[in-house]
Amino acid sequence: MKEGHPSLSHHQNNENKLEQIGKISQFYVDQFSYFIQKLADTPDGDVSLLDNSMIVFGGGISDPNRHSHSDLPVVLAARGGGYLTPGKRQVYKDDPMCNLYVSLLQGLGVETKRFGDCTGTLRGI
Repeated sequence: MKEGHPSLSHHQNNENKLEQIGKISQFYVDQFSYFIQKLADTPDGDVSLLDNSMIVFGGGISDPNRHSHSDLPVVLAARGGGYLTPGKRQVYKDDPMCNLYVSLLQGLGVETKRFGDCTGTLRGI
């Protein structure tokens, strides 16, 4: 592969570019899986480090051809010391990503109500 990630992500539905960007994406997903497993295998008191973490994995652009910042594919992993409830799929329509960030900050005990284009917090995370 000779092209870089930005060039491939603006694939314009070119099959070769889609195949190459798919390989890059698979690499990142494999690394994420490895990281999550390492956290799960690392003790942190009576639980694992994963249980006491908040991990956000995803992209800031859902469609690089259009630079779309809506319907972002995001994985929120771990339990955040009990703040998060893993194992479910949530869909938040019209909520900016900063709403997730503020929700996570509050879950960590950071007293904040605003960050970026935040319009509130997310329920059910």
